[in-house]
Amino acid sequence: MSGRGFSGQGFFVTGTDTSVGKTCIAAALLHGFAASGLSCVGMKPVAAGCDWRDAVAYWGDVEQLIAASSVQADPAWVNPYRFEPPIAPHLAAAQAGVTIQLDKIVAACRALQAQADVVVVEGAGGWLVPLNAQHSMADLASQLGLPVILVVGMRLGCINHALLTAAAIQQSGVPLAGWVANQIMPDMPAFDANLAAIQTHIAAPLLGAQPWFATPDQNNVVLHLNLDAVLNR
Repeated sequence: MSGRGFSGQGFFVTGTDTSVGKTCIAAALLHGFAASGLSCVGMKPVAAGCDWRDAVAYWGDVEQLIAASSVQADPAWVNPYRFEPPIAPHLAAAQAGVTIQLDKIVAACRALQAQADVVVVEGAGGWLVPLNAQHSMADLASQLGLPVILVVGMRLGCINHALLTAAAIQQSGVPLAGWVANQIMPDMPAFDANLAAIQTHIAAPLLGAQPWFATPDQNNVVLHLNLDAVLNR
């Protein structure tokens, strides 16, 4: 295997909520891994919500991960389930008459792992978002067996959201590899104090504090991530 002796098979990126920058951070991780000499591919097991471009459906988060990957894999493995409405995955699946099957997603991930050193799997919504009547995103992460990177959307209320999510991850038995503070509120008051409070209470390394950008650039995001802490864990 190439790249700093890294011996993992990937990471599962989750967030404290929807729209906290999971795709941006996942894509930045892929760019960083590729720059470190690792072959890598992004995976979005379930995408809900698309744009239409010239009457063609476009899932932006999926395309962003594909663009950031150094391995171009089968789209059916990269994104096993995609739905048009921007709603919770189990609701979007029900509207489409589909049941999301964890076995299908796990098989796709294993196929990607056979093609790349690192697979970065981006969840949908938050940690406990349902996927079907029995399983949540947490169950998927457990079945995949990948260490978790938590993206904390830094805004008012982020301390509670971060600590609850970290506790739920730890209770599930899945390792928490670290967390990223992503400033999504441009003028967030007491940013440093909030950051310090979360650091005090989460027993996992802070992998980066991403400042707010109106239009995030992957190169700028990578600069604020401590990839050594991820690769050498």
